[in-house]
Amino acid sequence: MSQNINLNERVEHIRDQTPLDAAEELVRLPADDIQFILSGLPSEQAVTIASHMGEAAAPGEAATRAVLSGMEETIGELMTGPTATLPSDYTVAEALTFMVKSSDVSGISYMFVTDADRLVGVVGMRDLILAKPSETLASIMVGEPFAFRQDTPLDEAIDEVQQRHYRIYPVVDDQQRVVGEVRGWKLYERLASELSAQAGSQYGVAKEEQINTPVFAAFRMRHPWLQVNLITAFAAAFVVGMFESTIAQIVALAAFLPVLAGQSGNTGCQALAITLRGITLGKIQDYPISRLLRKEILLGALNGAAVGVIAGVAMFAYAVSTDSANPAMLGFVIFIAMIGACMGSGIFGVAVPLLLQRFGADPATASSIFLTTFTDIIGMGLMLFLASTLVL
Repeated sequence: MSQNINLNERVEHIRDQTPLDAAEELVRLPADDIQFILSGLPSEQAVTIASHMGEAAAPGEAATRAVLSGMEETIGELMTGPTATLPSDYTVAEALTFMVKSSDVSGISYMFVTDADRLVGVVGMRDLILAKPSETLASIMVGEPFAFRQDTPLDEAIDEVQQRHYRIYPVVDDQQRVVGEVRGWKLYERLASELSAQAGSQYGVAKEEQINTPVFAAFRMRHPWLQVNLITAFAAAFVVGMFESTIAQIVALAAFLPVLAGQSGNTGCQALAITLRGITLGKIQDYPISRLLRKEILLGALNGAAVGVIAGVAMFAYAVSTDSANPAMLGFVIFIAMIGACMGSGIFGVAVPLLLQRFGADPATASSIFLTTFTDIIGMGLMLFLASTLVL
């Protein structure tokens, strides 16, 4: 509590300084303090100070630079100094004395217990308070605790915290010495950020782009994916062009091309969203891919049949009203094509992000661009092929 009061006073102090002076003062503080202070300033002033701090940070201050940019990649860049690390032969009374003298007692959730400077256990506050004063920390600690290494990538750390729900995680070096700690809320905050970025990433919007990103910077981030989308759209157009004579003879098919493309595209996006969610939450590793594919194929068949009946009846009615040849068969073609397109789009909704991940790419980046092309090709191609075979 005393630290929060001091930091609140520092926020008011920084508020009245010039950006350059504020940056020179803040750059020497721990990363957690920097985040707290900047969050208490007006957004425009915080951005200005942060830009000066990026220039003022020494080359070796990687953690400070990472915090300012919001682009931390490893646990070492996100961690802060340990709040309570004590030898295993300390008694409970000595540990409580340490807490009383600590300037940040409110920030202590666990005590990291060491033996010959190596992390050997963790003691929670409840166990500490209920233990006898003469007991040693070694006798009440939880041995062999989980700990992150400094070089642990954040994506791996996020996967771990979804299985281990702790408030604070110790960070150790190669010799198992405690070098810092990471609070659980920071990792969950990063997870929430990754999930919120998925919606834009699927359509080629970079995670770094925000509402205040300059126009030309946003153009550079978005435009390359539009060029990719244009190239893939040509592939779908080529497939439709192959059946130009079929469309010329059965004009009613042209009216139902966007209907089929829309339904199969939505089915694929549903499968894509579930797959991306599983990848981000780390659940895809525990769920067999073959089982997921079977599930999406079955869902595609059920959804395709349900909407295919209505679409088939609509095609029959439209064909009758326009005097098209063989209305019943056209309705059947739409029904079968809808089932096949929805099944295929479910498969692609699972396969696209997994293939991107397999080849080392971000599975969320522009997935829907490729998915849309594949679903258009299989959906419209199947419908036109069936019409050419069964009707003409």
